[in-house]
Amino acid sequence: MSHFTTIKTQIKDIEALRSACNEMGLALLQNAEARGYYENKTKGDYVVQLKGSYDIALNKQPDGSFGLTADLWEGHVENEVGQNYGKLLQLYGVHKAIREARKKGHLVRRSQQANGAIKLVIAVV
Repeated sequence: MSHFTTIKTQIKDIEALRSACNEMGLALLQNAEARGYYENKTKGDYVVQLKGSYDIALNKQPDGSFGLTADLWEGHVENEVGQNYGKLLQLYGVHKAIREARKKGHLVRRSQQANGAIKLVIAVV
């Protein structure tokens, strides 16, 4: 019985995702298999290799975004990347915003808030 669940997201920039993964100490593999419960695996265009025994597969959707698929059994994935992939998606958004701002020649300052939020200040040069 498969435990894998797919969630559609707005991930479109693999390099921003790679930066988010690097910051979390995770590898982003291309054309790999994501691990799940027992010996269950699912193929991914990209796979976020987690530190535990489970991974996250990303597969391109018809609209160009990537769906995240993972075995959510027992909270293994949630423990590493947050509920509903929250920590991973937050860092993806931060890295995407920084990349876009810098492409336009803007300066970016990033700071961590006491409540866990990340504040970006983007200055037009």
